[in-house]
Formats: sequence, structure tokens, C-alpha cells
Amino acid sequence: MKKIIFLSITLLLLSITAFSQILKPVAWSYAAKRTSPTTATLYLKATIDEGWHLYSQFVKDGGPVKTTFTFPSSKEYTLVGKTIEPRPISRFESTFGMNVGFYEHSVIFQQKIKLSSKSTPVKGTVQFMVCDDKQCLPPEDIDFTITVK
Repeated sequence: MKKIIFLSITLLLLSITAFSQILKPVAWSYAAKRTSPTTATLYLKATIDEGWHLYSQFVKDGGPVKTTFTFPSSKEYTLVGKTIEPRPISRFESTFGMNVGFYEHSVIFQQKIKLSSKSTPVKGTVQFMVCDDKQCLPPEDIDFTITVK
């Protein structure tokens, strides 16, 4: 009898685990390229699963959570301008009742920096939200480090 109960509980737990998948529809990758002895460009690439949308940095209030990059102050580098992005797809989304800029498949954001040393790690955080045609996932914060050589 104990074996049957143990087996039943084990099968129940395995079936729950199989159905409770954590959705991670965006994968981030990072790179840096020197543009001069004292400057570099950071590349922050989002690879987005089929059917999902990652939102622009320039979404108006009342819409989805916009993509935001945060770089803490450092003596090793300074930001040059703001993080740039390519032109997003723009479409009316009834969920938000407004036109919204977003990306599908992949997008590369770029941030120029001025360096005060030869090699430095650049740390930051990206906050973003993704939706598909049925659901939106809660905003997510991901810390990153990009080494500029």
C-alpha cells in the first residue's frame, strides 16, 4: 500500500513539473567594439522567440513596460548619448488602446561610451517586458557585464 501511495505522489509531482514550464522568450547577448583608443560601442542583442514582442524604449505612458537600460556611474567610462535602437514595428494594440513600438525575432541596441582606461567591465541592467497574442509576462530585470578590451 505504501508503495502505491509513493508511486502515485511521484507521478503527480512529475506531471506537475512537466506542465509548469517557465517561459523565457527572450535571450540576451552582449558585445563591445572599440571605435577609437578612448571610445567603444556596446551591443545589446535580444533574440526573441517566434510570436513574442519585445517593446521599444520609447513606449508612451499607459502602454506596456518599455525596455530600459541602466548603467551605474563609473570612473572607468562615461556614457555618450542615450542607448539607440532601430526603428520598431508600430501597431495599434487593443490591450493597451494605443499604438505601440515593438520588435520581433531580434533587435540590437547600441550604447556609445568614452573610456578612461584600456580595459574595463561595463555593468548594467536591462528591464523589459514581452507579450504574445495571448499573454504578457511580468517585467524582468537582467544584470549584465560587458568587458571592453
